[in-house]
Amino acid sequence: MEQVVAAGTQFMREVNTAAVLRKLRAESSMSVSALAKAVGLSRQAVTRSLNALATEGLVEFGPLDRDSTRAGRPAQLVRFRAEAGHVLGLSISPQDARVAVADLAGTVTVTDMVQLGAGRGGEQVVETLLSTVDRALRRAGITTGDLWFASVGTPGIVDPSCGVIKLIPSMPGLTGDLLARRLKETLGCPVYLDNDVKLATQGERWRDAEQREDSLVMIHWGERVGAGIVLNGELYRGASNDAGDVGFLDLFTEEPAGSRHPQGLGPFEDRVGGTEIVRLAAAAAGRAGDGALLARIEAAGEQALEAVLDAVVDGSPAALEAIDVVARRFAKGIAVIRAILDPRLMVIGGPLARCGEPLLAALRRHLSGQPLEQPALEVSALQEDAVVHGALLHSLDEIERTRFGLVRSGRLEGR
Repeated sequence: MEQVVAAGTQFMREVNTAAVLRKLRAESSMSVSALAKAVGLSRQAVTRSLNALATEGLVEFGPLDRDSTRAGRPAQLVRFRAEAGHVLGLSISPQDARVAVADLAGTVTVTDMVQLGAGRGGEQVVETLLSTVDRALRRAGITTGDLWFASVGTPGIVDPSCGVIKLIPSMPGLTGDLLARRLKETLGCPVYLDNDVKLATQGERWRDAEQREDSLVMIHWGERVGAGIVLNGELYRGASNDAGDVGFLDLFTEEPAGSRHPQGLGPFEDRVGGTEIVRLAAAAAGRAGDGALLARIEAAGEQALEAVLDAVVDGSPAALEAIDVVARRFAKGIAVIRAILDPRLMVIGGPLARCGEPLLAALRRHLSGQPLEQPALEVSALQEDAVVHGALLHSLDEIERTRFGLVRSGRLEGR
């Protein structure tokens, strides 16, 4: 590998400025002297960098620290102006659209969410998302002119290089470049589109220090099932960028090639997804004479899965019976992933994460007879917000790369 050196004065100043900015962003404020010591540069070099950053509106000099007990002249304090710009993290699923606004330090200032009804076309979904973004920006007291970058996660197979959704059975109206194109036109900033589970995996590792494993699989479990794979500390995408699409595993049935499942579900999703969980819970409630749960499911309509998951949290025997059945089936998928990838940790995200320990206990019980040692199992710390946090992370990384000139090393460890 070739060694990068500062071949000229201008390049040296850019490298120094990037180092100063990186350190300053990690602190609330620092004195110029402390900053110079931390980055290993002279006070004069740091001052030049800070003046350049102040001209760009990225740093601000504060008052002299006259309360300091140190001898000599008072320290000059300086801080990173995280409010100088903002980023967006967005997620779309068949159930809802979520929006998060964050400043340049990654601090979330506003979140919003709107339910999406079944049967909405692609244009309707996009319009709903844009109106939710507009409401979130107004609440944050900013406009689209304050946005530096936006990232969005969707189900399906996505080509991030061109912002095209290649396959999205659960929301076919979004196939193509409609979403990325409309967001760019409206927001006026760069827009990145990626698979929701891949972004969720990055968001989980970013926000939860305990999930910063270098070998993990995060599974989004809801109506659909997909996985984000981290190997040797890096997100693994596969040759076609759809590694981890475990919903298409066929572990239970012998079917002719090309057989289609309801709503475009894969064979695995058909047996463990939200529709099946609702069906199993209703059947169990019927056998147990649990009219209250049956009424709860019927009244929920399109939100029937959420009603069942609430019943699991409440300890409903019929709902727990349904979860135990799908956990037995789901354990077969975990065993396959373990046999191929052998991750240290497997995180359950998405709607099923709400079930918490009862779900994990059922999975561990059904995995106990496996001949291979199984990975540790945990539920997502962010649950259904993992996608928007991963989208925020990507937006901040792109700003570091394109506007701050910072290398992407250490993002997960340094925040």
